[in-house]
Amino acid sequence: MADTTNPISPIPDDSTWGYLASVDVGRIAVSSDNLPEVYPVNFCLDGESIVFRSAAGSKLEKLALNSHVAFEADGWSEEGGWSVLVRGTGSFITDEDELARVAKAPLLPWVPTVKKNWVRIMPTRVTGRTFLFGPEPSQS
Repeated sequence: MADTTNPISPIPDDSTWGYLASVDVGRIAVSSDNLPEVYPVNFCLDGESIVFRSAAGSKLEKLALNSHVAFEADGWSEEGGWSVLVRGTGSFITDEDELARVAKAPLLPWVPTVKKNWVRIMPTRVTGRTFLFGPEPSQS
């Protein structure tokens, strides 16, 4: 967590994946026609990539048009919070061997719908920050 002299601290590069591994839900940002859209997804890590399942729909249509994505996940406690941002490319997993392998991942749909599409986000940049909660500093 952040130290008390600086309420916002960067997460070291070698620790960002540990933070991501500690949660199950994040948000993927996709874009088409210069309009961003953000969708919540449950996900898991596969090495240093992010994998999620989805039914056909808006986010997959936009991903097919523009593979550049951002993914964000965060967590918090009473003392503070953290946020990790992944920038990269999203692609559909189509290789049969890879699909069989990721199908064994601990990733179940939130709602009882068929989610046949698997997506992998390969990062080009990963950054994170921790936040120390507390009262607003007094203004003198």
